Amino acid sequence: MTAPTDTPFNITAFLAQAGRGRRLVRLSAKQVFFAQGTRADCVFYLQTGRAKLTVVSERGKEATITLLTSGDFIGEESIASAPSQRMATATAVTACTALRIDRDEMVRVMHEQHGFSDFFLSFLLQRGMRTQADLVDQLFNNSEKRLARILLLMAEFGQSGEPEPLIPPITQETLAEMVGTTRSRVSFFMNKFRQHGFIEYNARIRVHKSLLQVILHDQTPGGRAAPAVLETPLEKRKLAAAQRIRKGKKQTANPSPSSSN
Repeated sequence: MTAPTDTPFNITAFLAQAGRGRRLVRLSAKQVFFAQGTRADCVFYLQTGRAKLTVVSERGKEATITLLTSGDFIGEESIASAPSQRMATATAVTACTALRIDRDEMVRVMHEQHGFSDFFLSFLLQRGMRTQADLVDQLFNNSEKRLARILLLMAEFGQSGEPEPLIPPITQETLAEMVGTTRSRVSFFMNKFRQHGFIEYNARIRVHKSLLQVILHDQTPGGRAAPAVLETPLEKRKLAAAQRIRKGKKQTANPSPSSSN
């Protein structure tokens, strides 16, 4: 008689449904997952919707750190040590469904299931690269290019799957916080992008692929020079492919003198 084999651990099923130490939560737009300074005792896995991380300084100034989308973990810092406090506030931008995983359960599964540990480590590495790209973007790119990059990331250009040109509702104040500039400058750039046909917006913002030109070109729409943006590896591959296509078109449009003889 053959001994029964253990059922393989299913990461997708684990992150999709409630169970030991985990439960599904649903939040409406503007509801809070957790607040800065509260106890960090769980991790959230965002199944659907968009969320944002914000921090507030001692003087009361709020800044948006990053926007989160489905497939992201939220509050992963709770794994580092216990007890600990939240370093930021996580808020739903749109209606969200998430799996709340207790810290103890998260640690247990990471120790027992190497496949899940690899999955989570991959997420942390990608998050780190994204944070590094955001930092370089803030240090070396002008506010116009930073705004273009944020809009493209929100529309999920350069990520796996089809982009979602109609991005979730977001205020110009929030965009200004993320770009690191004033609301008036964001309004100025948004109007410029719309005039060039890069975006459309009424109540919601629709991002067109042509907005990539702001990042790919050495000159912004206003003719002002700007340094190249540093992206994550996947974003860099997408941008490099677009550059090769543009270069090929130029060569076709301008054949070398020898080819005309």
